[in-house]
Amino acid sequence: MEEQEELFEHHRLVCDPGQEPYRIDKFLMDRLPNVTRNKVQQGIKDGFVKVNGQEVKPNYKVHPGDDIIVELPEPPRDTEVVPENIPLNIVYEDEHLLVVNKEAGMVVHPAYNNWTGTLVNALTYHFQQLPTMEGNDGRPGLVHRIDKDTSGLLVIAKTEKAMNSLAKQFFDHSIERTYYALVWGVPEEEEGTIDVHLGRSEKDRRVTVAIEDASRGRNAITHYKLLRDLRYVSLIQCNLETGRTHQIRAHMKYLGHPLFNDATYGGDKVLKGTQFSKYKAFVDNAFKLMPRQALHAKSLGFIHPATRKFIQFDSELPEDFKAVIEKWDNYVQYE
Repeated sequence: MEEQEELFEHHRLVCDPGQEPYRIDKFLMDRLPNVTRNKVQQGIKDGFVKVNGQEVKPNYKVHPGDDIIVELPEPPRDTEVVPENIPLNIVYEDEHLLVVNKEAGMVVHPAYNNWTGTLVNALTYHFQQLPTMEGNDGRPGLVHRIDKDTSGLLVIAKTEKAMNSLAKQFFDHSIERTYYALVWGVPEEEEGTIDVHLGRSEKDRRVTVAIEDASRGRNAITHYKLLRDLRYVSLIQCNLETGRTHQIRAHMKYLGHPLFNDATYGGDKVLKGTQFSKYKAFVDNAFKLMPRQALHAKSLGFIHPATRKFIQFDSELPEDFKAVIEKWDNYVQYE
């Protein structure tokens, strides 16, 4: 008798009570990191995905309460985080929490292709016994995150009480988060609200796209305001009501104004202005000055878990951000 291959549980998902019928391959693609549709479908065909204990086909439609388990032949990666002596820019700290100003280029937590050198590796070196949210193994202290090449403020929980309080505030959308973004072009309306669902692109799972069909994707709301009109680009203030992956980057592209030098969303080429070689050379130099998407998490406000008082933190724009704004400002003044 052939010995059955041992399988290890990697993911377990339980459908919400309000879950609408949705193909399981698409359902898993929306919720699992670093997977393609082909990979999901093959895994379903190979019997690695079970719903309520039973194997299903890729066209199976999930229902409320479905218990979905993804099992694979190899064991999940050890979630133990290796402490690393990486300096942290701490702008506030007490016994309950801390607020850090993350520099661009630092990944927030260990994940595929980035198992070391992250903010979490640094946190576990400087702080012992940080709490971990349920289902968030390997990410002690984290209640939210920002992208690798986005700079700015993050709040870190130091106690279970603080984590639960902050997590509920994020869930209730009561946290005040302000971002500054440099985008291509100038919005027609000086301020407004983008209320369009977001979901992962079927062509590239690393990309978030706007989905006008409200029955798909997840609701996402961004409030924006024009701060500076620099003719070819503009400085925009964005306030998040929800916190979806790449929300500002995807919403601003949907509005027709991708972030300056955002390679993932098409902002790393000339999108506004002339095609003259002199102008192109200027833009290339601006790209070199800020070799990342122009996005900074500028301020953060929330109810303190212990004192129950509202506290708010603000941060300066990083040097590369200030330099690229100054460069554009000089260009439109003296061209």
